[in-house]
Amino acid sequence: MLSPPLTSLSRFTIFNTNTSLPSIRIRCTASVSPTMEGGFLSKKPYEPPSWASHLTPIPPHTFSLGHVSLTSLISLSLFCFLIPHFFIIYVFFLLLSIGCQLPSPIHKWNLPNLPDGTEVWIKRDDLSGMQLSGNKVRKLEFLMADAVSSGADCVITVGGIQSNHCRATAVAARYLSLDSYLILRTSKVLVEKDPGLVGNLLVERLVGAHIDLVSKEEYAKIGSLTLAEILKNKLEKEGRKPYIIPVGGSNSLGTWGYIEAIREIEQQIENSGMPKFDDIVVACGSGGTIAGLSLGSRLSSLKATVHAFSVCDDPEYFYNYTQGLIDGLHSGLDSRDIVDVVNAKGLGYAMNTAEELEFVKDVAKATGIVLDPVYSGKAAYGMLKDMASNPAKWQGRKVLFIHTGGLLGLYDKTEQMASLIGNWRRMELDESIPRKDGTGKMF
Repeated sequence: MLSPPLTSLSRFTIFNTNTSLPSIRIRCTASVSPTMEGGFLSKKPYEPPSWASHLTPIPPHTFSLGHVSLTSLISLSLFCFLIPHFFIIYVFFLLLSIGCQLPSPIHKWNLPNLPDGTEVWIKRDDLSGMQLSGNKVRKLEFLMADAVSSGADCVITVGGIQSNHCRATAVAARYLSLDSYLILRTSKVLVEKDPGLVGNLLVERLVGAHIDLVSKEEYAKIGSLTLAEILKNKLEKEGRKPYIIPVGGSNSLGTWGYIEAIREIEQQIENSGMPKFDDIVVACGSGGTIAGLSLGSRLSSLKATVHAFSVCDDPEYFYNYTQGLIDGLHSGLDSRDIVDVVNAKGLGYAMNTAEELEFVKDVAKATGIVLDPVYSGKAAYGMLKDMASNPAKWQGRKVLFIHTGGLLGLYDKTEQMASLIGNWRRMELDESIPRKDGTGKMF
């Protein structure tokens, strides 16, 4: 199945407008060896954790999008007819994505200036792969299984111009031979212009996603649900069978992704020397991740307090939205009893102060952990500020921070961060150093 061209881009009301960008034709197939049944890209029956078996509805199936065994025999055939530099970029991302693996590791995070006796550990969901990275892959394992079971031939989803969820959805859809339609919101001055190839947009367009742009003002007045329905109706009139995935993959079905993550954390604690955690800290952007974590933590043996640092909207919105998600699973619980939502949006969604970006740089320099500035960066910033302001609250606690990925979003912040990162210089070479042409081989 040939993917749509790289130029599959439009204003929301226009489809497949040609641009001056080179077109791309990709045929990418993936197959799992019959001896490795249950490996990457396999659809399998789902069995919930015993402590969640009373929730309904229970998903009948899941797709393995992030669970990769190193011994899995994955055969990939790639047929590309495109200019050389795009081929190199595509293969680079392809090779990195093959390395995605769940369960994601947990290790101690040696952050400076913690309260006395406080330990912070980090779960690296950012290591679930370059293309299918972060928390999105866990939700998509359930959502894509439902899309395929429903007979869909394409998926629709909605997000910001640098949406990690939209990028992951586009890649997952292409893996499963489905087309993807992404409704991306941007500023009104850019909505008529080509959005470019920065960060997530590069990956989305390489895998052939159809991009429809809508202004933030239109988005605010119409809403994501209506926008997705408008596009669904248009596609159905064209004979397509679209499946809508909500913003962030955050509905009751997607919530199972992080219920399952709690089971994973339980097993990791049982099989290692790490402590039982008192607290879980995570960024919150659409609500599905915190719904799964908080519900799973309460129902399981973990019983950790979940602290959600919201990067958009406000805590009241997320209490209400999370309540709707867990009500959809007939949990019988109150969201305010199982999650602590803290406002960490600062200037606004995907907007950063110089202090926040300086923090991302300092954490990377001190610990080697690179945080994205939109989600985990703001959550970690908020967590450490709270630890500094209220040390007694955190003293002696064992904290697990969930790194939800999104590193491609850093490429949208390069101009803002340029002044913060100045550690380069021309190497000083004295004239007395012997020089001879051909001495240094350039590989």
